[in-house]
Amino acid sequence: MHGIHASLVTPFTPSGEVDAKSLERLALHCLDAGAAGLVALGTTGEAALLDAAEQRTVLEVCRSVSIDRGAHLTVGAGTMGTADTIRQARERAPLADALLVVVPYYLRPSDEGVLAHFAAVGDAVDVPIVPYNVPYRTGKHLAPGTLARLLALDCVTAIKHCAGAIDGETLALLAAAGGRAGGGRPGDGRAGGAVLSGDDAFVYPMLQLGAAGGIAASACLAPSAYAAMERAAQAGNGPRGLALHNALLPLAEALFAEPSPAVLKACLAERGVIDDPSVRAPLQAPRPESVTAALTALARVEALFD
Repeated sequence: MHGIHASLVTPFTPSGEVDAKSLERLALHCLDAGAAGLVALGTTGEAALLDAAEQRTVLEVCRSVSIDRGAHLTVGAGTMGTADTIRQARERAPLADALLVVVPYYLRPSDEGVLAHFAAVGDAVDVPIVPYNVPYRTGKHLAPGTLARLLALDCVTAIKHCAGAIDGETLALLAAAGGRAGGGRPGDGRAGGAVLSGDDAFVYPMLQLGAAGGIAASACLAPSAYAAMERAAQAGNGPRGLALHNALLPLAEALFAEPSPAVLKACLAERGVIDDPSVRAPLQAPRPESVTAALTALARVEALFD
């Protein structure tokens, strides 16, 4: 996996149903603007707030679009338990190119337990796994050596890494991955998978340090800019990449100023990409000033393409 993968929201109609037409429009908007792939049923997609039939609708829409555009589709799966994660993974794998599987949350199992969890999920399905390491949400911190061992599992194609900072452990993980393409070889001290930035604000610095790409919710709203920033990083065009990063940073901060994806959905609706901005409880509609701040930041990003 490489490039920018847009983490999709799940649009709803005013009556609260999944809006398949808006979802299709959003997915096409992202891919046609340069995203390398889509991520469905992630945290941004409010997956835990959808019933089974709604989840199926989301998967079918995203699979159809990804096939039409020849794009990669990653599908969220995973709970705090291994058995239920395997059940969910088996249900979703037939419509996925990879499964984004969160580190078991709340229980805080041992590092060995986490490694066993991912190995078991990988053995149960025929598509690659992308572990989602997000300790500030899961409550489970993984040691740098464990992250490298996780990345080296045969079933793992990449890891979505959300440290909330460019810290020493992030540097160690990127060094273990061995560069943007990943692909470590036996005996060379490098893991086999790639590292994807999962924090929207840190996509560019992680690209510069060797990440293969990013999974970004903000790319739903500014896919062209995120794709251009990734291309600039890969081409070694530092001034262009930095200019895009500096413009996108205030946008990412504004979109996450309130619990995501409330501000993002409001902006997407304001721009006509989706029809309705509603989120499901316990999420709430954002404050108008938060939406205004995000749209103002978006206008500055778009000015770089005028």
